[in-house]
Amino acid sequence: MATRKKSTEQEVSVEEKLKSLYKLQSYLSEIDRIKTLRGELPLEVADLDDEIAGLGTRINNFELELKQLEDGTKQQKGKIETSKAKIEKYNKQLDNVRNSKEYDHLSKEIEFETLEIELSEKHIREYGQESVSVKQQIEVAGELLKEKTSDLEHKKKELDDIVSETKAQEEKIREKVKKTEATIEPRLLTAFKRIRKNARNGLGVVPIQRGACGGCFNKIPPQKQMDIKVGKKIIVCEYCGRIMIDPEMAGISEK
Repeated sequence: MATRKKSTEQEVSVEEKLKSLYKLQSYLSEIDRIKTLRGELPLEVADLDDEIAGLGTRINNFELELKQLEDGTKQQKGKIETSKAKIEKYNKQLDNVRNSKEYDHLSKEIEFETLEIELSEKHIREYGQESVSVKQQIEVAGELLKEKTSDLEHKKKELDDIVSETKAQEEKIREKVKKTEATIEPRLLTAFKRIRKNARNGLGVVPIQRGACGGCFNKIPPQKQMDIKVGKKIIVCEYCGRIMIDPEMAGISEK
């Protein structure tokens, strides 16, 4: 009779341990969810900051390019004025040429300066077309900058709201975590934390689902399923190393 009583106490003890571990897991999963929710927004804010900085640099580069095109246009206009002045001077000299050699020389100079004017006018047209394109790009980048700046303000406010809202919630859950951890023997708690740390989704305790591990979904032999259901000992999945618990014991109705 004493042996049976001792066995029952041990059975209940293991079951309570499993229930405590699963309860701890649920609290820690909730903290993970809060961290994930909060964690995505700072990344989005950082990305927007980078995008805005990049857009600012792009606009500055466009404005520098526009200034260079304007300076180039002024330079070409200056060349045209210089060439026109030379042509006017050479035309006057043509009236006083003394021989055909001088005439040919002046004619060639006039022809050269005329070609220089045409070349400068071509450059001015090209610079004008490029300026229109650059101005359009500045306008597009400016609109995008406004949009991203507005998004950043919205995301920052959203982040501030979530942080202030979830901070108190997280603190309450952490208190529950501490109380639950205090009911679990240190060696088992250490093992659970190690399993949870190595698990991809942070789940150290999982209920069996349709005869399979709820963590890696590998099939569990029928005898082991019975052992898990009875709850006489703590059983880990031979594939993923997670601690397995019966759904009913975890308070889950398995469909």
